Amino acid sequence: MLKKIPKTISPQLLKTLMEMGHGDEIVIADGNFPCHSISENVIRADGLSGRQILEAILELLPLDTYAEQQVYLMEVVAGDDYKPLIWEDYKKILSASGEPFTIGYIERFAFYERAKKSYAVVATGEEALYANIILKKGVVK
Repeated sequence: MLKKIPKTISPQLLKTLMEMGHGDEIVIADGNFPCHSISENVIRADGLSGRQILEAILELLPLDTYAEQQVYLMEVVAGDDYKPLIWEDYKKILSASGEPFTIGYIERFAFYERAKKSYAVVATGEEALYANIILKKGVVK
């Protein structure tokens, strides 16, 4: 064990965050996301929510202030009469982190394509719909 590492960060996730460089992206995926068909680098966090993982990752990961957007959410599919309440929770967690951020919204299949280029996908047990989020890593100052 180490000091100051959130208990929700597994050794595999910590190693992955350390390996990532400036501009690399990581996906925090909900329970419905096709993690293993999207990425070969999947980190299992089945018993944890997207909120828990986002909060823990932001304790360690700076966001990319040089990018136009540092955070991406999957848009609600046209015709789905659904308002993702989890997005408000994510915004509160992001604000509380102290990291400056702008959120971009990406169409579902474009989100999958972007996720394929990500450094890793964290597979959570999140049950909320449209709870997928991408974070772009910045530099430690």
